[in-house]
Amino acid sequence: MSTSPQESAITAPADVKRAGFIRRLLAMVYDTLVAIAIGMCAGLVIIVTLVILLKNGVLDMQGFEQPSQAIQASLLYTSLIQGWVAIWVAGFFIWFWKNGGQTLGMRAWRLRIYSTVDKPVTWSRMVIRLIGSLGGLGTLLVLFDIKHRQSLQDRLASTEVVQLTKAQNDHKSW
Repeated sequence: MSTSPQESAITAPADVKRAGFIRRLLAMVYDTLVAIAIGMCAGLVIIVTLVILLKNGVLDMQGFEQPSQAIQASLLYTSLIQGWVAIWVAGFFIWFWKNGGQTLGMRAWRLRIYSTVDKPVTWSRMVIRLIGSLGGLGTLLVLFDIKHRQSLQDRLASTEVVQLTKAQNDHKSW
């Protein structure tokens, strides 16, 4: 019975060091661009769906002539759009962290998430990590935690972000 790469490598290899603030920040910039693209695509899907439903009378236009007016005037529709986009963006981060320990930006900057406890990285720990990141502000803690280089989200989720070598970052080595 084989184990997945994430399960077989619960804790970081001994020859790696924790990532510093600048490298994390650069990965965050890269990931922000990807998250914006995901959010735009998710928003497009839900808005087109709402427009079709409004135009065909499935949803009430609430007296407006155009679907765009009904969507903009409705707290329900705008909240639905924002919630849908947020779920997709959060799903991007959580899925990549759980499956391989790296987002696209982390892969580009040779960073990876490992557990600091002898337990697998679970979905719930990744949700805690996402919430604890406070939209990236949790990473500022790395600037003040010079000795351990851990962010707020790392501490809350019992994880660490390490800097990999080129060989360790090669997908075949997982």
